[in-house]
Amino acid sequence: MYPNKFLEALDQQKLKDSIIIDVRELHEWEFYHLEEAQLIPMQQIPHRMGELPDDRDIYIVCAHGVRSYRVAEYLLANGFERVINVDGGMAAVAMLRGFQYD
Repeated sequence: MYPNKFLEALDQQKLKDSIIIDVRELHEWEFYHLEEAQLIPMQQIPHRMGELPDDRDIYIVCAHGVRSYRVAEYLLANGFERVINVDGGMAAVAMLRGFQYD
C-alpha cells in the first residue's frame, strides 16, 4: 500500500478495525513511531504469530519497506490472508508528515 493512502486511511480513522505492526528494532521505534502501531521486531514474528488476528487487516511497517515486505510474505505463506505492506516504511510516512526520519 502506498504510504499516502495508508496515512489517509489512518487519519480518517478507517483503520480502527485493523492492526498495525511495526517490525523495526526498539531503538528505531523509540526514535519515531506511530502511536497506533504495536512493536514486534522482525526476528520475533515467528514466535509471536499467535498474537496476530486472522480476522482483521494487518498492516506491516518498517524503516524503508524491505523488512515489512519480507514479514508480509512470511505471514501470507503461513496462513494469514489479510496482510498489507506499507511501501516505503516509516521513512515515507515521516516525510509525508513533515518529519526527517533519516
